[in-house]
Order: sequence, then structure tokens, then C-alpha cells
Amino acid sequence: MRRTPLKTAAFALALGGGLAVAALSFAASSTDVEPPYWAFTIGSYMTEARNHHPGDQIPLAVPNSDVILSRGQTTDIFKVPDWHPDEHPKPPNVVMYGRKPGVYSCAYCHMPNGMGIPESAALAGLPADYIIRQVKAFKSGERSTVKPDMISYRGMAGIAKVITDEELQAAAAYFSSLKPKPWITVIETDVVPKTHADQYTLFSNHDGQSEPIGDRVIEIPKDDYLYDLHDSGSGFIAYVPTGSIERGERIATTGDSGRTQPCVSCHGPDLRGTSIAPPIAGRGPSNIVRQLYNIQHGARNGMSVMPMKNVVAPLTETDMVAIAAYVSSRKP
Repeated sequence: MRRTPLKTAAFALALGGGLAVAALSFAASSTDVEPPYWAFTIGSYMTEARNHHPGDQIPLAVPNSDVILSRGQTTDIFKVPDWHPDEHPKPPNVVMYGRKPGVYSCAYCHMPNGMGIPESAALAGLPADYIIRQVKAFKSGERSTVKPDMISYRGMAGIAKVITDEELQAAAAYFSSLKPKPWITVIETDVVPKTHADQYTLFSNHDGQSEPIGDRVIEIPKDDYLYDLHDSGSGFIAYVPTGSIERGERIATTGDSGRTQPCVSCHGPDLRGTSIAPPIAGRGPSNIVRQLYNIQHGARNGMSVMPMKNVVAPLTETDMVAIAAYVSSRKP
């Protein structure tokens, strides 16, 4: 059965001119490299408004929630569906509603629980000043990407240009106050379901066919339907190559016998952050690989990133996959 890309339809339509606003700042980051598609997924999106679908007003529910919403109420980028309001403090308006026309609600991509989706970053528990610095880096162009047509990057660059300091501080304080939770189940395997890109995310074809995993991370929703409904109670599965967690642990804890600097030296022995580096344990593996790759290929710059330049320089894509597998498998 063909899936309907609810989330990206709304985002792409709302983004509108915001893509053009950010285009110049991203043009400079385009390179000749071809990054791993599974980390920089560029999927299709709908061109018609999802709220024109005849089934929009049918009441729907999700597990472990008393909230009832229509399908149409899950597609508005300026009004985030909050299926589990008792699981987090009351968010500020910018997080749940944004501000039209250019400040899209933060929680639409980063989720009300702050744990994010494969195309975005998990923000829960990050230091507020770190979140603020990253948004300002999007604005200045210091934080860019080797794949400038990723809508998540363009969206953030556009938002960063128009968000106020007060809105940014409120959003950062909210996400910083959230406690990260287990969100991604990491599974080592030699074969994975065949997948396709949609909504800038990978999804299983659900046709029973499989293929070798190779040097990839295949991160897919645990439940496609609940993902479409933007349910923050349903996380993700990340398939990683057999043996990659052990390899990643070796790199993260010893630097692979000195080949590079170990992750724990800055991010802490449990990878839950220190005064000089953010927590990374339990974060999304696709995003981890994206950031390592972007830093290695010069798409991320600035003083806070400089210490990472030498760390990532010797890494292969196999190394990045292993690091992501290990880091994501740790308790956040």
C-alpha cells in the first residue's frame, strides 16, 4: 500500500519562499562529493495541500493517549499535533505554533519531546546556549551541508534569519529542560528490508524483500502510520552492520588505538556531554553521520567546530557508521 507523505507535504508548502531565502547561503557549501544517500536522504514530497484529502476530518487516536485529532490536524506546521501533552512541560508558543510566515514550529521537526526525526536533530537535554549557538551558526552560514537541497537544512537557515532572540531563547530553554529518552532501537544485522526515500526519511517497502546492509545505517520509523500522524510516542529502528557497535566503541573510547581522538575525551565517558561538548549518547545515527561528514568536508565551520576538524579528518565512512552505531546504542 502506498504511503502518503503527510509531514513533508505540509512542510514543503509552508516553506515556500523560505527555500529561496536560504538558497544563497547553501550554494557555497555545495561540493563535488556524493555523500551517503541514506544519511542525506532527498525524498519526494506532495505538491497538493494534504488538508484537501477527503478523509481529513476522520477522528484518529494513537496508543497511550486520550487525545483525538483528525488527520488534517497533524499536517499543520504552525500547529504541532501533541498526542502526549502530559509527558512534557507546557511549551512556549514558538515551539508549538511558530510565527507566520517564516518561523515554523520547532516541534514539528524536533518533536514535542525534543527527540527529533532522522532528518533533524534531537534537542532534548542539549545545553540552551549550545542550541542558541547552532541556530546562529545556521544564520551566519557557518553551519551548512554538503547536500544543499535537503529541505531540513534550508528550513533551518530560513528560520534562523527571522527568529527573534526572545523566541530563540524560549525554545532553547524548553528543549534544554527535557530529559532525553530511549528513542532509537539499534539492531546489528547483515541484511535489511529494501527501503525507499519519502518525506526525507527512509521507509521499508514492506514487500518482504531484503538486501545486504553494506556500510550503511538504515534508520526507519517503528510504525509508518504513527510517524505519519506525528506521534511522539513512536520512535525509530536503526539497522547497523554486524560488528559495528564494537568497532564504534573502540574508536569512541580509544580513538582506535590513537588513530584519532576518542569521542569520550570531549563528550564525556558516558557520552552525555561535558562543559566543552554536547551530549551525543542515544542521538540519531543518521544525523551523527551527517554532522561528521559535513565537518570533514568543510560544510560546518566556526570556533566551536574547529576542535572536531582534526578528529574527523582520518575517518572513513565505515568509521562514521561504526561511531554512529555505538553512540546511538548508548543510553541517553
